Amino acid sequence: MQLVVARIGRAHGIKGEVTVEVRTDEPELRLAPGAVLATDPASTGPLTIESGRVHSGRLLLRFEGVRDRTGAEALRNTLLIAEIDPDELPEGEDEYYDHQLMDLDVVTVDGTEIGRITEISHLPSQDLFIVERPDGDEVMVPFVEEIVVEIDLEEQRAVIDPPPGLIDDRAETASSKDETS
Repeated sequence: MQLVVARIGRAHGIKGEVTVEVRTDEPELRLAPGAVLATDPASTGPLTIESGRVHSGRLLLRFEGVRDRTGAEALRNTLLIAEIDPDELPEGEDEYYDHQLMDLDVVTVDGTEIGRITEISHLPSQDLFIVERPDGDEVMVPFVEEIVVEIDLEEQRAVIDPPPGLIDDRAETASSKDETS
């Protein structure tokens, strides 16, 4: 199974280092020197990490065979992909790999079916579940513990406690009109 662990950003300096946007909770494991990573687009890899360091809060990596700024810039926007055992679990108790969350049924705490997770969007501030509803519409659910109250991998479901308006603002509006009538 493949797991996207980072996206290469711009070149840093003139000796082949690049900034990376980390997309894993385990960068010390996945982005360590010696790690060999597949790439997307595949034509740029595989890449072997030669060294890594943190500079001004950003992770910088250097890859074997990339020695100058031109080579580093050619890698910009490349996704770095680690091969993992599908049975491997993250170290933290409340951590999940994307493949574990994909296709989970999403229900509210009262049992109302919302839909199925079709995508996970990794944003700088938080991750989002993209949930496809039975009618084909999509809803975005922030993956924060105040809203996603339970992930049950055995039952293949995510239980959410959404604030008003998150799931269906049309229903909120309709019920408000009914109450005022």
